[in-house]
Amino acid sequence: MERVLGIGGYFLRATNPAALSAWYRDCLGLDADENGLWSQESGPTVFAAFESGTDYFGSAAQQTMLNFRVRDLDAMLAQLRAKGADVAEETQDMEGVGRFGWVTDPDGNRIELWQPA
Repeated sequence: MERVLGIGGYFLRATNPAALSAWYRDCLGLDADENGLWSQESGPTVFAAFESGTDYFGSAAQQTMLNFRVRDLDAMLAQLRAKGADVAEETQDMEGVGRFGWVTDPDGNRIELWQPA
């Protein structure tokens, strides 16, 4: 059986694609090139389906949620707050999995940040 090798891309609609790309670069350090190519560090990726009525993604209109791995969740959340980003106050610890926090990008997309255990 042929299998996928990994996630090859994540695409989202934006009211101003250049500004949203700049936000991801300036706030999260996502240094994609002019074609959107970003070489990420190796590590685990979670693929999970949620119940259709979940409020975990924020807005009910948001059908998917991007999750980024981070080294230091507290430092990333502080960096985002210093840049004026919409950062959720709460964080979550999941034993054996890691810590989670959330930020909402300028277009209203809730993003999960994960510091693996």
